[in-house]
Amino acid sequence: MERQAVNFSTSGQPRGLALSIRLAAFCAAFPLAPCLAISPAYALSEIKREDLPSPVTPPADDDMSPPGTAVPTPGPLGATPPAASQPTPPDEREQVEPGGPTDDGGIANPQVDPDEPLPEVVYDLGKLPEPVRRMHDLIIGACKSGDIEKLRPLIGQGDAMTQLSLAEIEGDPITFLKGLSGDAEGQEILAILEEVLSAGYVHVDVGTPQELYVWPYFFALPLDKLDARQRVELFKIVTAGDYDSMKQFGAYIFYRVGITPDGQWTFFVAGD
Repeated sequence: MERQAVNFSTSGQPRGLALSIRLAAFCAAFPLAPCLAISPAYALSEIKREDLPSPVTPPADDDMSPPGTAVPTPGPLGATPPAASQPTPPDEREQVEPGGPTDDGGIANPQVDPDEPLPEVVYDLGKLPEPVRRMHDLIIGACKSGDIEKLRPLIGQGDAMTQLSLAEIEGDPITFLKGLSGDAEGQEILAILEEVLSAGYVHVDVGTPQELYVWPYFFALPLDKLDARQRVELFKIVTAGDYDSMKQFGAYIFYRVGITPDGQWTFFVAGD
């Protein structure tokens, strides 16, 4: 039996079998395309959300500044920044209200009772008892000499030594006084001592074991009751700034001198 040959058109148009092959290939390819499109979406759905990297927000207005150089945007006016970013101002860490004069029982501490009658302010040295007047003049003479060593015999020693500080001092009293002075020879402290003893004085605690003659008289007067003339006298010894500070404290706390009725130089101190 003779087999019939399959003929193709020389014009390029498929005949019977060629057309069938093309249709079969097309049908085979068609279901593969949806599978390829669906497969990636299915795979991404299997990834946990926390495994995905966080989205990166691109900088606004094409800001290409290096990292760390951006200036933080200030908050609205009147907004308070977080407390952690604000150090506490030094003046708010701990505020201690100034107290009154320390009452430690020492006769050198100013103790002014505003309800008591004001003591008489005296300028006349002739009204002083002779022992007091003599000690006053000896101290003034030592100050005028410019030699602080001349105070040594007047200061004394032991239990009878003049009190030169509200706290205990160690060592030589003259060395201590030189340390209080702005100059090495102690002449500034001599000038202060002379100026204090040149002011008016008061006679306090009359008739008691604490009886004293005290210079300057501001020691026993409320500072807010000083008149204009008395403030001028005060400014010979302290500055206006010192005066304002002492008014807040409530008493005169600069240098003062006390002499007992029998002529003992009891104290020359400053402070409270």
